[in-house]
Amino acid sequence: MRPSSPAASILAAALLVPALSIPHAHAAPAAAPAPAATAQPAPPANPNPVVASVNGEDIHLDDVRQAAAGMPQQLRQLPPNMIFPMLLNQLIDQKAIQLAAHKEGLENQPEIKQQMQTAAANALQNAYLSQKVTPTLTDAAIQAYYDQNYANKKPEQEVHARHILVATEAEAKDVIKQLKSGADFAALATKLSTDKASAKQNGGDLGWFKKGDMLPAFSDAAFTLKPHTISPTPVHTQYGWHVIEVLETRTAAVPKLDAVRDEIRQKLIQQGVRDAVEKAVSAVKVVRFDPSGKPIADTPAPAAAPAAPAKK
Repeated sequence: MRPSSPAASILAAALLVPALSIPHAHAAPAAAPAPAATAQPAPPANPNPVVASVNGEDIHLDDVRQAAAGMPQQLRQLPPNMIFPMLLNQLIDQKAIQLAAHKEGLENQPEIKQQMQTAAANALQNAYLSQKVTPTLTDAAIQAYYDQNYANKKPEQEVHARHILVATEAEAKDVIKQLKSGADFAALATKLSTDKASAKQNGGDLGWFKKGDMLPAFSDAAFTLKPHTISPTPVHTQYGWHVIEVLETRTAAVPKLDAVRDEIRQKLIQQGVRDAVEKAVSAVKVVRFDPSGKPIADTPAPAAAPAAPAKK
């Protein structure tokens, strides 16, 4: 890291507290003015000064602020006099690389030009969606979504279960037989289950889930079992044959608004993006072609693929 200077420390304070102007160096106390003299107001500080120049191209304090906004949270804990020179050096390096790339004419290479055009198009698209969606993410909208989708819902039943997934019904029946003979469920899951995620983590443990979280056949079986009981027959789904053990059941309380605020915000973002896309598409003429280049007449847009189950 390049050594920092006193000026860098001063600018770093302005970086982290943008509302503050950059302080000036303190001068020695002056003699008291003559009675007739009138004090002149100090000139306003430049809120966005030049902090570096690379081949005559300026880097401003706002550029450093923007870079700081994208820093990982753990790096933001560093002292300001470390953050500023680190980010400024990074911006200088980036500017030098860009100038070197322009000198070699890389922006004129077809592949690079396409990448730059794609990046510009993506930036424009993201800016449009952000301007359309962000103003809708108000506290009132979040509260309204909570009132409609959470506050008036009845508490749901939840099950804590584990499973062993195998390829054939015969294998599943053999697992049930071993369990009835005293075999350890977790050990069998680790050894035999083809659902490696749950088998490797916790011996087939799936944690707590609601009925709608699982495939219907799996949920129907799990929610009819009492705690500490195993499915008497294998349960078949698209993934194979399951042997299920229910460990506990409970009634899940309706969550408080603060507990689901971020989740609601994400759902509102998703809905807002869908609405903005649909509105934009409805305002243009779309002609589709098949892979051979032949126009496709009067064919609606393909439906979105169904969402995968939350768990399996």
